[in-house]
Amino acid sequence: MLPWTRAPRTPRTRRTLTALLLAVAAVVTPTATAAAATPTAATATSRGWNDYSCKPSAAHPRPVVLVHGTFGNSIDNWLVLAPYLVNRGYCVYSLDYGQLPGVPVFNGLGPIDESAGQLATFVDKVLASTGATETDIVGHSQGGMMPNYYLKFLGGAAKVNAMIGLAPDNHGTTLLGLTKLLPYFPGAEDLLNANTPGLADQVAGSPFVTKLNAGGDTVPGVRYTVIATRYDEVVTPYRTQFLDGPNVHNVLLQDLCPVDLSEHVAIGTVDRIAYHEVANALDPAHATPTTCASVIG
Repeated sequence: MLPWTRAPRTPRTRRTLTALLLAVAAVVTPTATAAAATPTAATATSRGWNDYSCKPSAAHPRPVVLVHGTFGNSIDNWLVLAPYLVNRGYCVYSLDYGQLPGVPVFNGLGPIDESAGQLATFVDKVLASTGATETDIVGHSQGGMMPNYYLKFLGGAAKVNAMIGLAPDNHGTTLLGLTKLLPYFPGAEDLLNANTPGLADQVAGSPFVTKLNAGGDTVPGVRYTVIATRYDEVVTPYRTQFLDGPNVHNVLLQDLCPVDLSEHVAIGTVDRIAYHEVANALDPAHATPTTCASVIG
């Protein structure tokens, strides 16, 4: 997730661009967050996930790896979804990736190809712990896109059964077209590239996005699900989140529940209708219809 998701929408251009530059400045000068406590694996274990004694069941034979979004971390992004899946019998794990030196808590800011390498190492750790041969991945925002690099370039396709993205920026984002303004602000684009490469990599048309999508969106042997919301104000246009290829299931949240108003952050952090669709994607043989009533499921 990105930091300007809650910015007022009027006047949209000025406030969103200001929030973008303030976010960069906060990363360049991280002293304001230096005293923040860094989430630990023990915190997650106490809530039922990141438990390396967990052994997958016959009903759910693959561990689930949760991949947070930009500025997220392995705990805060998953305070609702992780217990939701644990309570359904899954072994669930989450990682921190894309850390920058001197910046605590807020992750996903480093070069995305390097973050994919961190994911590869983490998946190997989970598979070794559980004895499973494959995992399923669920990611939010950058966390729903970055694993595609792992699948395509780092051998991940042999170790992943399903890739499920919640509001993933699979083809980059225009941020409502505001990134096109960067050339008019001398130094802003260089600041992004120098200090927050994880943000620069996500801009539509960036070298990273171009490489990621060259040769097609998917790789053989992996089942893909993309869950998007029409109210996404970060990954825009929202339909660019969808993938093309075999074994792809693209879902618009409002097709399942027209009154669901979740935007970019909510779909990944609290939306139980989206989570019901995640559960269906993890276990399609026992899928049930996702409707507005799924919020109480």
